[in-house]
Amino acid sequence: MITFARPALLLLVLGVGLWLWWRRRLRPTAARIADGRVAVAAVGRSWPAYLPLFCRVGALLALIIAAAGPRLPGDRTTVRREGISIVIAVDVSSSMLAEDFAPSNRLEVAKRQAVGFIRGRESDRIGLVAFAGEALTQVPVTLDYPVLERAVLDLRIGALDDGTAIGSGLATATNRLRRVKSRSKVVLLLTDGENNRGAIDPRTAADAAAALGVRVYTIGVGTEGEARIPTGRGLSGYRYEMLPVRIDEVLLNEIAERTGGRYFRAKDSDALSRIFGQIDEMETSQVEMIRYRSADESTRPFLILAVTLLLAELGLASTVAVRAP
Repeated sequence: MITFARPALLLLVLGVGLWLWWRRRLRPTAARIADGRVAVAAVGRSWPAYLPLFCRVGALLALIIAAAGPRLPGDRTTVRREGISIVIAVDVSSSMLAEDFAPSNRLEVAKRQAVGFIRGRESDRIGLVAFAGEALTQVPVTLDYPVLERAVLDLRIGALDDGTAIGSGLATATNRLRRVKSRSKVVLLLTDGENNRGAIDPRTAADAAAALGVRVYTIGVGTEGEARIPTGRGLSGYRYEMLPVRIDEVLLNEIAERTGGRYFRAKDSDALSRIFGQIDEMETSQVEMIRYRSADESTRPFLILAVTLLLAELGLASTVAVRAP
């Protein structure tokens, strides 16, 4: 049903009717070909003489309707898409500066892969948690992907006390999902070390996640053997040494198993990219999204019609219905 933004202007239609009535009462001062006697004698019919008048009246009515602001009704579209709730928990301890991931350190590669993962989602609510010796929520679960991407790229070493509190990171990420209404809840926990800080035991945090229906996918980041890892910081920057890589794979695998998730080991940037891709394929669920389209004014068709009718009146008045002296 068509509605109008300014319905009072439709009263001008009465003015058009009064103009027609006034015009009919006026006596013509000059004969026209459109007058019955002349037209019948010339072409045997009188209706062409009224075509310019019809065009003018139609143009006036079209202009009045356009001025009244006709609005087409909005519509409601139901779209079914894949969507889940995800929290990405990223280790930002100093060991993430290890330069065994080309073309940069572990954290920079992890950030790029996380951003790529976010850009590959369309209707998932995603949050971000950073943890080192403590854990902090950077972004609650949201659909605002640009804000989320900016927060991922802004992750920095040194913003939190150093260390690796895996239990705190997992507990904080799980807490972000506790009140989220979603059929599927997932935590992506990315770390490169062993749990050595925090008051929450990682296994206790895993049990809490399982009780809340949260699946945890753990990702161990780092090469095997030795890696160039920072051991301190001086005036010229970080000091690096070749040190053994220690990742508690037993713990990460146990966390994943307790929550129905899976453990992955990323030894280079390509492997990390493939892991995010696998998780992307595994974690999908149907959600229903309802989109509404507002009722917008649609004046252009009536303006085009008015101009067309006015041009038609000019053309007819000089051809089919020419005035006669």
